Amino acid sequence: MRNFFAVSGICYFYSMERIRLEIIGMSYSQSQSGAYALILGELGGKRRLPIIIGGFEAQAIAIELEKMKPSRPLTHDLFKNFADNYNINIKEVIIDKFREGIFFAKLVCIQNEVVSEIDARTSDAVALAIRFHCPIFTYEKILADAGILMDENTPSFDNANAESKSEEQSAYTDLSFEELNDLLNKAIQQEDYEQASILRDEIKKRKK
Repeated sequence: MRNFFAVSGICYFYSMERIRLEIIGMSYSQSQSGAYALILGELGGKRRLPIIIGGFEAQAIAIELEKMKPSRPLTHDLFKNFADNYNINIKEVIIDKFREGIFFAKLVCIQNEVVSEIDARTSDAVALAIRFHCPIFTYEKILADAGILMDENTPSFDNANAESKSEEQSAYTDLSFEELNDLLNKAIQQEDYEQASILRDEIKKRKK
């Protein structure tokens, strides 16, 4: 049974089956300049949940997905180090509300067997979920209201990302493997992680 109640125009859901999500990818937002679309997908299903996030949060997610090591800890890395130091673990992330086009999330934390919930922006919650290796969930109602059904005729977000990078990657085709590695190290030192991601993809392509 699907149950929910509303307070001040916000829908809260309970006693509902949760749906696990996975990160499908990110692409430049076509609707907001300087923003990105984080794409979460229904695990084992075809529905996608596109969430508009800022450039900083997109960078924080991409760095961890790409297994890059920043020259100094980012905010989400600092949070992870702080939590580890005080024996706090994030058990799961739940995207539990959707209001006026904005998603809301909770961090379900555990410390010394005591469970607590912390409100968070969805972009921050996802960035932390990657670092804590914890699952991300939402509810059927939210996925039904805000999700997109992917089919054979819908371009994949992975392909869109690949196409957006192809022109920038072509600029590096004449560089040697050593030159690419030098540029990658410099990009990381300068905290230009978007450029580092493109360079890393070019290096991986040559290793195949």
